[in-house]
Amino acid sequence: MSIWTELSGIDYRHAYVETGDVTTRALQAGPEDGEHVVFLHGTTGHLEAFVRNIPAHAEAGYRCHAIDMLGHGYTGKPDRPGEIPAYVDHLMAYLDAVGAERAHLVGESLGGWVGSWAASEYPDRVSSLQLLCMGGTKINPAVMERLKTSTRAAAMEPETSYTRDRLALLWAEWDEDLGEELTQVRYEIYHHPDFQENLHNLLALQEVEARERNLLRPDRMARIKAPTLVVWGNKNPLGDVPEAEAIAAAIPGARLEIFTECGHWPQHEKATLYNPLSLAFLAESSSAHRQ
Repeated sequence: MSIWTELSGIDYRHAYVETGDVTTRALQAGPEDGEHVVFLHGTTGHLEAFVRNIPAHAEAGYRCHAIDMLGHGYTGKPDRPGEIPAYVDHLMAYLDAVGAERAHLVGESLGGWVGSWAASEYPDRVSSLQLLCMGGTKINPAVMERLKTSTRAAAMEPETSYTRDRLALLWAEWDEDLGEELTQVRYEIYHHPDFQENLHNLLALQEVEARERNLLRPDRMARIKAPTLVVWGNKNPLGDVPEAEAIAAAIPGARLEIFTECGHWPQHEKATLYNPLSLAFLAESSSAHRQ
């Protein structure tokens, strides 16, 4: 099993899209007249986080976009701190560039933080929201330091073991099928000079002062009007189940699903559970919007 075999059954495009002053890397699939679904990865992640999800969603008739967010992966890297409003501006620029007036947003970790902020600021552009082990509602210095230390080691040390260890943080159990391939993909990204030079910007939200001014507070989450699904792993090392419960309680009408024996990447680690759940939620959200 590899990234390529996961994608082999669909017609997809590996694209570079001009989004303002930034070139954005994207994986696009599904019918061009389908409802748009945009997949947003976590801190220092990249679009390959969703290779187990794109085929099912594209085959169901959705126009899928997995993107490398601002400064991440092979997307452009402006020299400015990666804070949430900047990520949201980049997301909106991408939607404009691909002609998407509205989109369903699926965000893992940082991606959920960005998606929630976007939904609170641009309600007319967000059809629904899926938050997969979302970050951004708490300040936990121990977790923030762990992310900083492990990511810097993965980016700056020459041994692939550090990249493997950083990736392994995301799973309750190491993924033998795609783990090594994703390690190599991430190693190449992390060891590109542009990524290393920009790393301090990507880790900006792991600093207390920056995180404080970007927090997703209950009053902002209460403004979210989009149908919202919160998905969590009961072995998520970066946030426990009560955090998920608090998020679901703060967003009006949000639904919460807890996956057992699952870490920080539910869409990947439990794809056979997540994909049908997501598709059912998207169908419900689309029907509600049409009514």
